[in-house]
Amino acid sequence: MRLAVRFPGADSTTVRDGPRSGSETDFSSLAHLARTAERGKFDFFFLAGDGPRPREHHGRAHHPDVAGRPEALTLLGALAAVTDRLGLAATVDATYNEPYVLARRLATLDHLSGGRAAWQVLTCPDAPAREDLRRGGHPDRAERYARAAEFVTTARELWDSWTPEGTPRPFAHTGRHFAISGEFTVPRSPQGHPVVLHSGDFDEGREFAASAADVVLTRHRTLEDGQAFYADVKARLAAYGRRPDDLTVMAGVTVVLGDTDAEAQENAAAIRRLQVSARNALPAPEQVRGRGLSPYGPDGPPPGIDPGIDPGPEPDPVRGGARNADRPRAAATRRALSEAKGLSVRRTAVEATTRPSSVGSPSFVGSPETVATALEAFVTAEAADGFVLVPHLAPGGLDDFVDRVVPLLQERGSFRSAYTGTTLRSHLGHAEPVWKG
Repeated sequence: MRLAVRFPGADSTTVRDGPRSGSETDFSSLAHLARTAERGKFDFFFLAGDGPRPREHHGRAHHPDVAGRPEALTLLGALAAVTDRLGLAATVDATYNEPYVLARRLATLDHLSGGRAAWQVLTCPDAPAREDLRRGGHPDRAERYARAAEFVTTARELWDSWTPEGTPRPFAHTGRHFAISGEFTVPRSPQGHPVVLHSGDFDEGREFAASAADVVLTRHRTLEDGQAFYADVKARLAAYGRRPDDLTVMAGVTVVLGDTDAEAQENAAAIRRLQVSARNALPAPEQVRGRGLSPYGPDGPPPGIDPGIDPGPEPDPVRGGARNADRPRAAATRRALSEAKGLSVRRTAVEATTRPSSVGSPSFVGSPETVATALEAFVTAEAADGFVLVPHLAPGGLDDFVDRVVPLLQERGSFRSAYTGTTLRSHLGHAEPVWKG
């Protein structure tokens, strides 16, 4: 089983006003979570949500997203100094960056960390970034993915322009999006190339992951949905001369523990009430439904149509950020729930995410034994190769899992008891890429 952790703050999962809530921007919080993950022998630590511009909600920055956190690769460089084995991954945009500059920064991090760097390729799914970065019209999805694919290819050519023995060679790349040549200034990294991650449930994202990624990040509520995604993306690898083990599938999940299953369910309900706080009572469901709900208010009934499928004349309040392929189904699920129980907008948001049948990241709720068994079942059934845990608290949201669930997984032989290598590729079981000089 592969395990990673995503630092809180990129979405409404995070509890900001609870009694145990800490800073999402202080370096001490990031260092605590990273050290906890390394103590648990996790594969990598992930800083998500670092796009060129925050998501917008009704024309303003979406307040549940973290703001004030320094640039991700700089932070990972600092975390490299306080960890020894843990992989270090960050989201970096491929639509509004250039290959030489980003490849150099990633190679530098890989050297600083001893071969532990990873890059989640972001295709910048919406238009706000162009206003900050002054680059004409925002490309459509197909064009963004074409640019990202050539971007990754070019970056790998740059990383391969030094021989494994440490000799630099001139490089030249001419393609549809990039025409560059010269000499790269950073030697080949300790793991050959930084690990490439991608997340995308749409067809373009799956194809990109099959062609170019080492790890694909996904989220599916049910085991059956996970199995369908897993089989589909693994089947695409052969077209690119790749084996099933060349791509690791990791599902984003939340975990809530209790001494008993019943106590864990009570804890999950309490957490969700904090997540759907007064200030997030409308934005949270609007993110799913794709429709403004201010005319109804947080305590009013949801609209009598399914805006996730047919938003009508009112514009989507969300601008920027990835669209979940399950968004229409999530909206339909919430509408059915609110109608069946007569729930308000806010109560629907609270209950929808605590119910086992809700759509989104899987939530494993129960005693440590129950959660360990459920995680093992997902992997055994080929619904995922591992998991990216999404804690609801910074910085201590991973502590209980590492202290109570990881030892059970280790005792059962489902997860490592010690690191056997020093690089992220070795943690993931991926061979160093063959040098293509």
